Amino acid sequence: MAQHLELGRAGEALAKTHLENAGYEILDENWTFGKAEIDLIAYKDKVIIFTEVKTRTGTGFGMPEDFVDARKQKLLVSAADEYIYLMNHQGEVRFDIIAILFDKHKNYTINHIEDAFWPTGT
Repeated sequence: MAQHLELGRAGEALAKTHLENAGYEILDENWTFGKAEIDLIAYKDKVIIFTEVKTRTGTGFGMPEDFVDARKQKLLVSAADEYIYLMNHQGEVRFDIIAILFDKHKNYTINHIEDAFWPTGT
């Protein structure tokens, strides 16, 4: 498996554990709709949380969360709209980013950004 895919999977596993330890229920992982994939879909306090996980080994090109650009956000919102429809969810939703940064010694930091962005017209 390519190294960047292994890094991404490791980051998603860390993010899932982070959410579970914070009291979130994981509803789905790697849920796809069209060209969009939502890494983690969680539930807490009657809110569905659509979570994008970004994992990097350095900040030379920016922080991990900087890679959730407007195009990616639009794809996530489109997939989330379908998920909400399929689940007939009538409550609140939120879009979070979990940014994971590894250093050269394989230590990592997790930055959980709640309400990272708001849906705009899709």
